[in-house]
Amino acid sequence: MDSFNDLLKNLEPYLAHYGYPVLFITIFIESFGVPAPGQTLLIAAAILAVHGKLNITLVLLTAFLAAVSGDSIGYWIGNKTGRRLILGFSKFVRISELQIHRMEAKFDKYGGWFVTFARFVEVLRQVNGIVAGAAAMHFRRFLLFNATGALLWVGVWGLGTYRLGRHLQKYAGYFDEASLYFIIAVIVVLVSLLLYFIGRHWHDRSR
Repeated sequence: MDSFNDLLKNLEPYLAHYGYPVLFITIFIESFGVPAPGQTLLIAAAILAVHGKLNITLVLLTAFLAAVSGDSIGYWIGNKTGRRLILGFSKFVRISELQIHRMEAKFDKYGGWFVTFARFVEVLRQVNGIVAGAAAMHFRRFLLFNATGALLWVGVWGLGTYRLGRHLQKYAGYFDEASLYFIIAVIVVLVSLLLYFIGRHWHDRSR
């Protein structure tokens, strides 16, 4: 918990100094397979917006555009290079060939749902566009579900964090800034765990 809190604080100076470009680039490259702290950076940007250092509308718009365009690049990569690239790339994101087989099976069965909710799951967030492209999913269909997933993801971690932070600010007199970060970190971890268990339940039922 403390390490997550420290990570948020360490990321803040970069966001405060470089602003929206670093947020866009980080989420963009994460979305087509490069390991990067896109989700954590989105949370940190939302917290900065609570303190008036960034504009929340621009934060949400930047994150949404980065997510959709990054996944679209991933789709293009997967569509052009196919499954062989996924197998070669898997070692960089630490997923096994068996996991790839399972993802492909789920994609064949659930397609659009996979693209929509993969963004909420670590690793899947990085490779779902590539998998969709390799599976030759129609691009317009992919774009629709991809945009829906990005909108939900930005809403939960961007707008959700911002609204939570604004609510907590009303009680700022009862705790210091460090406590605010800690409370947000706790809630973020709890929501992450909830999404993880929902994902595991969905995974087990789909076997």
